[in-house]
Amino acid sequence: MLYLVATPIGNLSDISLRGLQVLRDVDFVISEDTRKTGVLLKKYDVKKKQISFHEHNERQAGKRIISLLKEGKDIALVSNAGTPVISDPGFTLVQSAIEAGIEVTMIPGATAFLPALVLSGLAVHSFTFRGFAPRKSGKRKTFLKSDKESPYTLIYYEAPHRLKAFLTDALEVFGDRNAALAKELTKMFETVRRGRISDLLDGLKEKPKGEYVVVIEGADKKTKKKKAETNEF
Repeated sequence: MLYLVATPIGNLSDISLRGLQVLRDVDFVISEDTRKTGVLLKKYDVKKKQISFHEHNERQAGKRIISLLKEGKDIALVSNAGTPVISDPGFTLVQSAIEAGIEVTMIPGATAFLPALVLSGLAVHSFTFRGFAPRKSGKRKTFLKSDKESPYTLIYYEAPHRLKAFLTDALEVFGDRNAALAKELTKMFETVRRGRISDLLDGLKEKPKGEYVVVIEGADKKTKKKKAETNEF
């Protein structure tokens, strides 16, 4: 069986009891970064052989993993932090396993965008998770424009060295909406900043550190209605 095991996004105590039991019971652990996963395994005295699996070897490693699964081996897939497959490698492996008739199950747990959404103070009843935006500004703006009229709270992941550029493009595309920046979630220096997009931009340090979750409020329905009425002939 292929187990998808969610791992802590920061605080190692957030691993579930069931997740630990699965990691102890399987034959192999598939890791995006064997060193980072090794820290978690060592903390809980889990001695297990790891298989490196990341975006650069996904196809080749995937074939080996499917072969092992067909032999009857139990294997756990983890990401560096959070829920496997969500903005992390593993989608093609899950597809291949399903196509091969291999049983797949999920051990739920942490994922960064949900606590960021809840802590943002923005609407949580309906939201859209968009993952990482394209790296180049032109493509990023096109990507963001597809969400411009959405009434749902929008959630993005962003790397620190692209955060300023992302917020600058978001301000241009969405206007100065309410938003929140979350980083280091569940860790000692957990930080959530809230305000207008322009406020978040002004408050950025010269070199931000850590992976960020950006939460932006959806389009105002009243504004959209007025705009539609203005365009009527």
